Amino acid sequence: MAQTRPTPLKAAGLMVIAGACFALVNTALQSATMLHGAFAPTVTFWQYLIALLFYIPWIWRNRSAVLSTRQILSHVLRVALAVGGVQLWTLGLAHVPIWQAIALILLSPFFVTIGAGLFLREEVSLHRWGAVVVGIIGGMVILAPWSDRFQLAALLPVAAAAFWAASSVVTKQLTRRDNTETVTIYLLLLLSPANALLTVSTGFALPQTTLWLVIGAGLLTALAQHTLVRAYTLADAAFLQPFDHLKLVFNVGLGALVFGFMPDGNMWLGTMLILVASIYLLNREARARPTSPAQNA
Repeated sequence: MAQTRPTPLKAAGLMVIAGACFALVNTALQSATMLHGAFAPTVTFWQYLIALLFYIPWIWRNRSAVLSTRQILSHVLRVALAVGGVQLWTLGLAHVPIWQAIALILLSPFFVTIGAGLFLREEVSLHRWGAVVVGIIGGMVILAPWSDRFQLAALLPVAAAAFWAASSVVTKQLTRRDNTETVTIYLLLLLSPANALLTVSTGFALPQTTLWLVIGAGLLTALAQHTLVRAYTLADAAFLQPFDHLKLVFNVGLGALVFGFMPDGNMWLGTMLILVASIYLLNREARARPTSPAQNA
């Protein structure tokens, strides 16, 4: 008797592995910047350049896809937004605890919903707007701007989430005319030159104590992205979302173990609001488009 392939189980495992890799990346980035004093733009440049080297064989095999676009300006805009996201994210990790940064980055899907409604003219139902409001309230609970402990640097992960969401909105528009290979290759090829422009002011030299941290972050970034994309090709986003949220657990655990960062009660309450709203939002979209393939934002 033929056995069914455990594809969903494999996809879930890949998503968990990707989350663990991203948690290790964040820990390495925070160690390099917060503990060893490396400049965030410099760390970001080397991280993504090393990740790019991982993808060179794949880029070469799919090089013909580069010539198939007529949306060059949109590709440049998408990369500019993505660069803003990664730069703000690394800068945020240099100043705020991992648990706070990773909880706030979960706001990204809500910014995507806002952008899709305002700029792509997608229909956003009252239920989806309600989920956005609940998610933003969750973010405010985590930030606690009314508290004496609030610092402006805590807004950096929120800004990173907004930039990544804007990049995702442009990606949605690009994929209406370009295939996945074209969109991915332009991001990979333009990301490092754009990061390099921002690194000129801080210099490209890294403290010797951070070399292996940054190399490890670059390799793990490539592995995490590859694993993440593979997971989304095997299962729907609605199925994978709960496993994706496990990255919060990994980041909180590593933050406590390596840096002694212990989340407060606001983090758990705010994160619960964000997770409930995001799961509801994703399920509404899955019911609205039951046959559409999962996309990696």
